[in-house]
Amino acid sequence: MQRTPHHRSGSRRGLAAAVAAGALTASLLGGNAASARTDPGAPESMATTLSLPSPPGGANVKVLVFHASATEESPTVDAGIAAIEKIGLSGPEAGRFRTVASDDPAVFTNGKQLGKYNAVVFLTGGGDVLDPEQEAGLEAYMEAGGGFLGIHDAARTEPYSDWFTGLVGARPAAGSPTSVQRATVEIGDRQHPATKNLPLEWKRPDKWLNWKDNPSGDVHTVARVREITYKPGTSANGWDHPVSWCRDYDGGRSFYTAMGGTVDSFAEADFRDHLRGALDWTTRISQADCKATITSNYTAEKVTQPNQPGKNDQIGEPHGLVTAPDGRVLYIGRGGADSSVPVVTDWTDPDVGKGLGQIHVYDPETKKVTLAGELTVFGNKGGGDELVKVEEGLLGIELDPDFEKNGWVYLHYTPHDKLDRDKQMAVRQVSRFTLDLATNKLDLSSEKVLLKWPVQVHSCCHAGGGMAWDSKDNLYIATGDNNSSGFSDGYSGNNPQPNYKGVSFADARRTAGNTNNLNGKILRIHPEDDGTYTLPAGNLFTGKEPDEGGGKTRGEIYVMGVRNPARISIDKSTDTLYAGWVGPDAGAPSTTWGPAKYDTFAAITQAGNHGWPYCMGNKQPYRDRNLPDPGKPLGWYDCDHPKNESPNNDGLVKLPPITSNTIWYSPQGGGVDYPRDENGIPSYKVEDQKELLPWLKGGGQATMNGPVYRYDAASTSADKWPSYWDGKWFVGDFYDDTQPRHAVLTDPKTVGKGGLPTHAESLKEIIPVGADGIRNLMDWKFAPDGSLYVLDYGRGFFTSDSKSALWRVTYKGGAATPAAKDLARKAAVQ
Repeated sequence: MQRTPHHRSGSRRGLAAAVAAGALTASLLGGNAASARTDPGAPESMATTLSLPSPPGGANVKVLVFHASATEESPTVDAGIAAIEKIGLSGPEAGRFRTVASDDPAVFTNGKQLGKYNAVVFLTGGGDVLDPEQEAGLEAYMEAGGGFLGIHDAARTEPYSDWFTGLVGARPAAGSPTSVQRATVEIGDRQHPATKNLPLEWKRPDKWLNWKDNPSGDVHTVARVREITYKPGTSANGWDHPVSWCRDYDGGRSFYTAMGGTVDSFAEADFRDHLRGALDWTTRISQADCKATITSNYTAEKVTQPNQPGKNDQIGEPHGLVTAPDGRVLYIGRGGADSSVPVVTDWTDPDVGKGLGQIHVYDPETKKVTLAGELTVFGNKGGGDELVKVEEGLLGIELDPDFEKNGWVYLHYTPHDKLDRDKQMAVRQVSRFTLDLATNKLDLSSEKVLLKWPVQVHSCCHAGGGMAWDSKDNLYIATGDNNSSGFSDGYSGNNPQPNYKGVSFADARRTAGNTNNLNGKILRIHPEDDGTYTLPAGNLFTGKEPDEGGGKTRGEIYVMGVRNPARISIDKSTDTLYAGWVGPDAGAPSTTWGPAKYDTFAAITQAGNHGWPYCMGNKQPYRDRNLPDPGKPLGWYDCDHPKNESPNNDGLVKLPPITSNTIWYSPQGGGVDYPRDENGIPSYKVEDQKELLPWLKGGGQATMNGPVYRYDAASTSADKWPSYWDGKWFVGDFYDDTQPRHAVLTDPKTVGKGGLPTHAESLKEIIPVGADGIRNLMDWKFAPDGSLYVLDYGRGFFTSDSKSALWRVTYKGGAATPAAKDLARKAAVQ
């Protein structure tokens, strides 16, 4: 390593003054000229023109470590220089480079010197270390395609320069903690060379900077520090606290890390690996995508028009969508009609609740919508309390794995003609229909009913409805537990007392907690070509268990204990099932009855019991109640050995143990947890709570589970989302305030076992929220071309309106950088 002598500020300023009288041109290297402007208010004579190769440096990779400071030099400088030198001299030959260290800013006005460097590292301290001419030289270097790496206090350098602020990405806030603290760094980018080899959750000590303005969305954040693991000080940034990021800037490549605030950091193997990867990209040794989370690279647009007056020609009451292999999008309307259509709520009327479940097809080639067909459903009963409204109707849609050949469409719905108005019971069923692939019309006479089961419709809500396929052509069917929680004050929903003509409508132990009932479940069947189905191995029950006398289980059940899994998805590369369901209505926890309402997401890798109505979240139990006085609390449920002792239970008493869920949230926050007593019972005191997932909150809340994105490298689509999102799970909520609309990462070692997500990032700018955005997210799926389709429910309930729409979100950020032709060593393309 070469380290040039120190030049203190006085001589440097004198040199700058000498060259500032006119333009400086200094290069013996040839190449394209790059010019940079100083501050717009500076005299014209201050303009600097450097003739630099484009891009700077070459195959003999060379890195300049610049470490000037307007104050006393940081004690980390020598350690940082030594670490960068060691990085450059070690590892694979194709990734090696030479290091030169200097605190002389004259290099930035000397094209002959500057043009030799593939990247410049700023190990600078705070203050103004470059005069306008020198900063203009750095700007010219970046315009020519140079690389920049800023470390820790580099964010305090050139504090009056807007251009340098853009280069580093953010400025430290007053009130940042000054002590060294151990914290957890979440690694969100698993592909960038700076982070791909790091732990998902990286625990390390450092000095952690807060930011005046959060750069997320303007830069590509590759790592965040988790504030709940240390004391972030008065200017804390919250759950979204970027700590390392990159961006293509002003023609070049800029990477910044706020880590490296201690001498010991540079002795860390993982931190050196972080710097190595950052230098790989900035020096042009390798490519990386630093555009994937910059919000301006995404466009969200409506692809449907508002309905014509009195018609649902474009869209029904949005309730679900699916994308076909050829790009067509099929989406359903639950059953609510245009608001001008009268609603029949009188149970003595034969037309009570009658509505039309509509199937529309959007063709991206023609950009036209076709109303494919309409089913007469029970599901248009309007609003009101839980003994008036219903959420039945057309609830789910899926396409056969061989849809392109057979046109088969599976619909999950509640037919009106099977309604028992006297007992207020209905039938839910999954049927197969055939779509004419040429006309986009559904042949209603082709119906084959695969599966049906009874549901009570005296009270609502939460009918479920989602469906999905795994890689073995097994069909998963999400069924809701439409029991009222209004008779248990919004807690467990386990009141056995109220019933209508012999059927309890407030006891979820009759349904979701019952091994012999298909409601409140995720079913798994294997449809056969003749319209029947078989049961795959590995479901929760076989249906032939001899336990407790036999005949008390259903073999279709894959998951029990879910309240309203309206949206499910399956990552076919792993066959992991992802589901979300709505909780009950209690707005706060109770030391008597248990947790507040938890909306829940779960990554599910095997058959199991996910808790409702016994336990929620990470095995937080409710209190049992039973006759003769259901208002009197009994014992707490045992989440590891749950029992169904309801008088309404016709299934097993001894239930499978409960599996913790991945994500849960309430009005009190995300991943709320409490201290537990010697019996494992949480305190349920708000003042005791801890938020394990501070990136989300609830209020009015309704989970809308999303897909796991899988990047198709072979696709030539110009609209596909980048590979950065590959393997990320999209979780959202019907509402768009503090509720989730995030992409999360899970740990393969703990996924399916209740392990918490390791990282989350907001999608609220990319999938825009607000009155004119996608305010009421109802469903979202990726299309084969890698674009994302999103259904916005609209602004009313049980109807469609002018805001009800199908949206498409596309990406235009472009390819990874640098371009292959600009790589320093062509064989190192990644």
